[in-house]
Amino acid sequence: MKSALTHVLSKTTVLAGAAAIAAGLSATSASAQAQRPDGWFKVCAKQDNNDICNTQFQSVASTGQVVTAISLIDVKGEVERRVFQITVPTGRLIPAGIKLRIDDKRETTLPYLFCFPQSCIAEVKLDDELVNVLKNGGKMTVTSTNVQQKENPIDITLEGFTSAYDGPPLKQEEFANRQRELQDELRKKAEEARKKLQEAQEKAKSESGG
Repeated sequence: MKSALTHVLSKTTVLAGAAAIAAGLSATSASAQAQRPDGWFKVCAKQDNNDICNTQFQSVASTGQVVTAISLIDVKGEVERRVFQITVPTGRLIPAGIKLRIDDKRETTLPYLFCFPQSCIAEVKLDDELVNVLKNGGKMTVTSTNVQQKENPIDITLEGFTSAYDGPPLKQEEFANRQRELQDELRKKAEEARKKLQEAQEKAKSESGG
């Protein structure tokens, strides 16, 4: 059972970041925040004798990099496990954990579980009480603290969470289409940012008489 659990946990971690990997994204600073065009969604997969579903949301910067990712992972089968994960960029102050607030409710601190070169993940057990709070909420505020001890709050809408969590998962074709739409949107934002930078450089050059 221990080996099976280890195997499934590795799969859930992969699934939690599947959308980010598929989109070619990595975590970065919280500047230029922009939310995913498609909001909350759910993907499911079969791994050995376990069914794994991940209801997730990603806050993405205009550069195309993930700022904050939320994952509610349900594992059913040989292994029964439910976890709530928050993924933030690296360069975090680990003892501070990640602070979570739903609307005006009391703030809760989630401890970091582990860090990768591109991101750090905090995790707590997922239960029905937490799911109901999210269903009845309007906004989730996620705050991590960087190594300069500066807090980086990110607001995530809870609109669409209930339909994503209770509804059917995305089909593979739907998921692929959403990833393409996201990539198109991010390429457009990157091009706009490039043009603005170029215009600013040309303006500065002309003003300096260069």
